[in-house]
Amino acid sequence: MSKQQVYKSANNDYIKVIDGIERKTLVYGDKTLLTEFRLEKGKTLPFHKHENEQTGYLVSGHIVLIIDGEKHELLPGDGWSIPGNMEHGAEILDDSIAIEVFSPVREDYLPEKSNSAHASESVGGR
Repeated sequence: MSKQQVYKSANNDYIKVIDGIERKTLVYGDKTLLTEFRLEKGKTLPFHKHENEQTGYLVSGHIVLIIDGEKHELLPGDGWSIPGNMEHGAEILDDSIAIEVFSPVREDYLPEKSNSAHASESVGGR
């Protein structure tokens, strides 16, 4: 890639991951990808894992993040880092927005791949 990218906000780029959970790729480079997640109160993000390290920040809401069997109650301003290939999931206690960085870049989250592949996407696991 080796060129800069600037992201301009748009409300119509969200892709349904599962019922009540949507994601939008904001911007990406050669080694990282930044994604916004909208999470609906009462929903559960099933356990999954992937090769990508995942670092996140809770912008708003209230979630319980379960990483490798350990529960972490998170509120706005809290952050996390999940090593690659470690099982994780979440319970959504209030409508929430999370921002996450994936490294290496999640190929399945690239905009040109997302439009054709999102219907068969499995919670983000590979």
